[in-house]
Amino acid sequence: MTEQQQQYEPPAFDSNCMTLTQCVLSEQKKVLSVTESLTQLLISIQTAVKAVSSAVRRAELTHMYDMDGSTNVQGEDVKKLEVLSNELFINTLTSSFKVHMMVSKKNDTVIEIETEKRGRYIVCFNPLDGSSNIDCLMPIGSIFGIFRKIHISNETNALQSGRHLVAAGYALYGSATMMVLALGKGRGVNGFKLDPSIGEFMLTERNIKIPSKGNIYSINEGYSHLWDRYVREYMRRIKDPRGGEPYSARYVGSMVADVHRTLKYGGIFMYPATKQLPKGKLRLLYEGNPMAYIIEEAGGMASNGKIPLLDIQPIELHQKTPVFLGSKDDVNELYNTALPSSASVEHLFCIAGDICTKKRSKISDCNFENALLFKNKD
Repeated sequence: MTEQQQQYEPPAFDSNCMTLTQCVLSEQKKVLSVTESLTQLLISIQTAVKAVSSAVRRAELTHMYDMDGSTNVQGEDVKKLEVLSNELFINTLTSSFKVHMMVSKKNDTVIEIETEKRGRYIVCFNPLDGSSNIDCLMPIGSIFGIFRKIHISNETNALQSGRHLVAAGYALYGSATMMVLALGKGRGVNGFKLDPSIGEFMLTERNIKIPSKGNIYSINEGYSHLWDRYVREYMRRIKDPRGGEPYSARYVGSMVADVHRTLKYGGIFMYPATKQLPKGKLRLLYEGNPMAYIIEEAGGMASNGKIPLLDIQPIELHQKTPVFLGSKDDVNELYNTALPSSASVEHLFCIAGDICTKKRSKISDCNFENALLFKNKD
């Protein structure tokens, strides 16, 4: 070892660091939409994430991989770790005194808050995404979106389009625990990693931008025989070496893991409708919308195959939707596979968004098929 190498010692701790709490407090000073109540709610969410992260790390030792014996609203068997994660989110957010109502993937109906504990926000969340990967140590995560309460006392509070989100984020439990957070339109996307030595999320990636084009696709190809024709044609194109270097396949089966990789490296994540699931599989309120919000804030695109995900007016809590999201050029290429060559995808997206957002109408009331000219029938 040279004398120069002996003299250099990397710093054990970055003294010029910023925690997630400090970052949110800083935004509170700059942006009117980031209120003190929202700041306190986000602090509570990160507490829930820390608790879930700890439970995930110790899950096998505490027998949390076992089935709980119950099923969720989707008819799926539930593991003990899923039940615990759901309870951690519900109890932590209830104790924040900032939540008016919650929607969880694990609960059939809205989660009402006692009157004396109610706040002004609606939180929609999937407490543990990728549960099929729990016992094989693959990355899993949590997803959440936050709305303001509207002046209605029933579940309609939660049935808001994604354009009304005030914040959204996800947590990834992998080789490290990470939170990715978007705090309002135009405020960008930031990434925070959990430092276990001090128990704080530290800002590690500021203003994350998705590449405009990637070379990775993420989709479950086991269902290819059930896809619409335009999806099959798009997949054929990006894998054909005659059109250039073929795309690489990467698919974990956890939406958080697959979307996070897409955000970092670019490309496209797809969970299309199939003949068996014509409405798709992913849920709009607590999966599609939060991820679409983050991807759009990072400069990408997200759609259900007809209009932007954020423009869909939900009509039920556990509404399903097809999902296509990722780099702008890649999502555009997907739609150009279905659109006539003279059509402008971004222009049609804008038209669809204006129609749905301005009228605040149900998605079924809007004739987007005529506007978008999709040819996705066999």
